Amino acid sequence: MTTRIAYFINQYPQVSHAFIRREMLALERMGFEIERFALRGWDAEIIDEIDFQEQIRTRYVLENGVLPLAFSMLLRVIRSPLRFLDAMLLSIRMGWKADRPLPYHLVYLAEACHFLTWLQDREVDHIHAHFGTNSAEVVMLTHALGGPTYSFTVHGPLEFDRPYYLGIGEKIRHAAFVVAITSFCRSQLFRWVGHTHWPKIQVVHCGLEDEFFAGTFSHPSPTPRLVCVGRLCEQKGQLLLIEAAAKVASSGHDFKLVLVGGGEMRSEIEALVVRHGINDKVEFTGPVSTERLREELLKAQALVLASFAEGLPMVIMEAMALRRPVLSTFVAGIPELVVPGETGWLIPAGSVDDLATAMTEIITTPPERLHAMGNAAHARVVGRHSIDTEVARLADLFVKYARRTGSPI
Repeated sequence: MTTRIAYFINQYPQVSHAFIRREMLALERMGFEIERFALRGWDAEIIDEIDFQEQIRTRYVLENGVLPLAFSMLLRVIRSPLRFLDAMLLSIRMGWKADRPLPYHLVYLAEACHFLTWLQDREVDHIHAHFGTNSAEVVMLTHALGGPTYSFTVHGPLEFDRPYYLGIGEKIRHAAFVVAITSFCRSQLFRWVGHTHWPKIQVVHCGLEDEFFAGTFSHPSPTPRLVCVGRLCEQKGQLLLIEAAAKVASSGHDFKLVLVGGGEMRSEIEALVVRHGINDKVEFTGPVSTERLREELLKAQALVLASFAEGLPMVIMEAMALRRPVLSTFVAGIPELVVPGETGWLIPAGSVDDLATAMTEIITTPPERLHAMGNAAHARVVGRHSIDTEVARLADLFVKYARRTGSPI
């Protein structure tokens, strides 16, 4: 019998969530039936056609407002009062120690009631959420109400910053299993649950499709070109990157730094570029499609990320798959993939001088050396991040733990 899995995401689809789409499509290729659910995203602006198709296939809990949630909650009280009481007490426990007040967590309970009705209609065997935030809480409450077993994938860094307030330990204790995307990620989760729960935390890497691996080598732009891909926000360190770029420019080096992505700090970053007088060195693209991202990576000599906090960015895998070395920081799971001197450069986070030195090294490294590093990067990511290999591990966990009916807390 085919196993039916419900994926539950806070907002879907998004450009930054392409890895979730890859995962679901790979599972469908293996014969699983995947049902897509999200809280929000029905009205999101879509860049890629494939995401438009995903939007059509996704059901949205909040699309029709709060009345359906209230009705579902009342129905759950009437049909399963004891289970509802268990779930409500769990919701109160989550709200008691959270940074969000209790009413938010009661809303999550209402969302879970509504979500459970859909799951029962579709005869779902297991729920999987991405991220350990409110999406994981909704699926935990759904299980407490009598829904299927559940699991969730933790990426970081948000879960590492606020584990107590997010109730990460509680979510792990009630889960059938938990996926960590790196060994570092797993080690952080070990901190928030007892040793008896450690075996349920499994490492499954994010993956890339064969199309990324099969790409032929493309020569980058003759003018040294560095690309930074990521949301323009404090944790990505773009302000530090501009400071480093100014140092490199003051040494007389010719280069272009391309910042791909949008975000709340764009105006502040642009102001810093103007202050340093390096407008001719820095380019902002805003959000781009998957194809445009690929083009930007292929035109660059290397990917540069000055991140202060991360999980393991998908763009590092994508750049390496396209035979581009990576300059990044000794943060979280990044050192598990990037090997200094072989596939790229790693520097201490927060160091302008080290970042500027490494950027200068990239700019002055002979093309044949960059080419060799790019080939080594390609080989490493192929061996560690094939979507079919990684999803096969996830599929084994689904088959092992899927159970359609939950048990009382």
